[in-house]
Amino acid sequence: MFVKQFLTGGDRNFGYLAAEEATQKAVIIDPSYSPTKLADFAAEHGYAVEYVFNTHGHYDHTNGNAEIERLTGKTPLLYGDIEPQTGMKVVHDANFPLGDLTIRIIHTPGHTQDSICLYLGDAVFTGDTLFVGKIGGTDFGAQARNEYDSLHQHILILPDDTRVFPGHNYGTAPESTIKNERETNPFLIQPDFEAFVDLKRNWTAYKLAHGIQ
Repeated sequence: MFVKQFLTGGDRNFGYLAAEEATQKAVIIDPSYSPTKLADFAAEHGYAVEYVFNTHGHYDHTNGNAEIERLTGKTPLLYGDIEPQTGMKVVHDANFPLGDLTIRIIHTPGHTQDSICLYLGDAVFTGDTLFVGKIGGTDFGAQARNEYDSLHQHILILPDDTRVFPGHNYGTAPESTIKNERETNPFLIQPDFEAFVDLKRNWTAYKLAHGIQ
């Protein structure tokens, strides 16, 4: 599987093109501020864009939707939408074919109620659910509980060598692996939910103490 990561602008946003190389069929994820850049790359390299997905509905991930639809002819899809070609709904565990690969939708409420991750081949595209060494922002109540459950019940159970492609360039590297995040991410090594929330409350002080940007 081929993955091209793009810095699209905004708040260090990432957008992606992922393709099944045998058929050259591709998916675009979070084109946001640079839809033309992603569409041009697909056209120049002979990739046929089958789908466009947004990992959630925040403006910095969706603001390029109208332009990417104009350029590719594909309607950007959010959680709960119906894909017009297949009639399939974007819900948890829905599978969208991409050549010989399958895009599996993982609903990961927390940062937003409509957050999804896309599991494809050996990679998971985590939007604002999981960053390299960090996680998405939430309140300290129900949103945090949902995020904790999403991470532990659906993301950290993926194979160790699964590549993690986040929605923003907030970490020390542009990508990671599930194993690395499970073992080193400060939020994911906490022993329980209470410690997880406590770290959220004290994240600014923790970053300062540990030299985290």
